[in-house]
Amino acid sequence: MSAYNRQTFDEVMIQNYAPAEFIPVKGKGSRVWDQQGREYIDFTSGIAVNALGHCPDEIVAVLKEQGETLWHSSNWFTSEPTLQLATKLVQKTFADRVMFVNSGAEANEAALKLARRYAVDHFGTQKSKIIAFKQSFHGRTLFTVSVGGQAKYSDGFGPKPADIIHVPFNDLEAVKAVIDDHTCAVIVEPIQGESGVKPADPAFLQGLRQLCDENNASLIFDEVQTGLSRTGYLYAYMKYGVVPDILTSAKALGNGFPIGAMLTTNEIAKSFSVGVHGTTFGGNPLACAVASKVVDVLSDEKFLEKIHRTSELFMQKLAELNQALNLFSEIRGEGLLIGAELNANYQGKASEFVKSAAKNGLMILVAGPDVLRFAPALNISDEELQEGFLRLEKTLREMV
Repeated sequence: MSAYNRQTFDEVMIQNYAPAEFIPVKGKGSRVWDQQGREYIDFTSGIAVNALGHCPDEIVAVLKEQGETLWHSSNWFTSEPTLQLATKLVQKTFADRVMFVNSGAEANEAALKLARRYAVDHFGTQKSKIIAFKQSFHGRTLFTVSVGGQAKYSDGFGPKPADIIHVPFNDLEAVKAVIDDHTCAVIVEPIQGESGVKPADPAFLQGLRQLCDENNASLIFDEVQTGLSRTGYLYAYMKYGVVPDILTSAKALGNGFPIGAMLTTNEIAKSFSVGVHGTTFGGNPLACAVASKVVDVLSDEKFLEKIHRTSELFMQKLAELNQALNLFSEIRGEGLLIGAELNANYQGKASEFVKSAAKNGLMILVAGPDVLRFAPALNISDEELQEGFLRLEKTLREMV
């Protein structure tokens, strides 16, 4: 028996998290086992991170090989895995240039700094306004949490970075009312993940692109959660047909190994000249080798086709459960990022559903107090999916 248990967390960890009562100790595919050997079906994939499930053989093999070759050399040097990954991302996206970091928050921090620096370089110091959206989420650094449109995450830390405006999501008229010559950037999630899995309207994103062009502002897509095939497209902008100026990526990029990326154009990238921004660990060979293999797998056309089929099946099964139990007012999302909003009888109880599911051997997420969020591994097997839904049905029937 391990010397460490859930009580140890309460004794030695800062209490900024409230983890589940069970402790996972092993994972394979979409199955997880806890300290007592109990098995769970994982419909969370580490919050859309383990896109290929737990410990996929092909990624483990790369990790072992690179782990015996070169881990870290700092950004005084570059590395072959770094250049390989950057080349793949440039070839597969709109971008000309890539910068690697360690997380989604760092990618967004870099994107926001770059947008402001580019505006200062070309239009002057007065062009610093950032337009973001209410209920958005862009990370936990002071800058990104201030840009994120949720005061509960940004209040209480002293003065916030200035010149940030929040308007309602999917409301193009609200953007038109505030965008002007002083605006340097608009940052948006193609699907708002943390606030309830809310997809952007295509016309809204198209309108943002036009407004940014008219006002010499950079359009930033935060694809930390939607990127790497989560929506059935390598990046969600490809589904919408709207090309951003800057794109951020993380989460699934390393399938759980920490890495993030900021992608942009040649012209905008020039504003990050030598010494303007940096990171100690960003782009290290170990992370980039792993991510390079992840990108290979996730960008395969047949793999993307399977995601669409699995998504249809997942949505269908949720709809069938809802027809029988009448729990959800709306089921929405793209690909395998899905939100089921609880109806009026169950508002505010999403966390209770998560706890109940765990007791039935199923791991699910919330997206706010009223929405159950499902983000299974993109390669989840039919068997794992079926078993997961049996456990979900048991959970939902117990909650009715």
